[in-house]
Amino acid sequence: MNFDKELDVRGMSCPMPILKTKKSLNDMTTGQVLKIVATDAGSIKDMQSFSTQTGNTLVAHTEQNGEYTFFMQKK
Repeated sequence: MNFDKELDVRGMSCPMPILKTKKSLNDMTTGQVLKIVATDAGSIKDMQSFSTQTGNTLVAHTEQNGEYTFFMQKK
C-alpha cells in the first residue's frame, strides 16, 4: 500500500503509539496516508478506537511476527 509518512512506535506501550500517531497526523494534509508500525498488542483496539473518535480512516491493518502495521488516512 502507498503511504506518505511512516511512524515507528515499536517497543512503546499505550498511550504513546496513539499520541505519536495523533502528532504525525496533525503534520499531514487531508487524504495523506500514515503507516504506523507497532509491537503493542493493545494497539489494534487503540487504533480502531482512535480512528472512530477522530474520523481518520483506518484503511488497513496487518499482523506479522508480533508487529502490527496500520495504514491511516487523514480526514
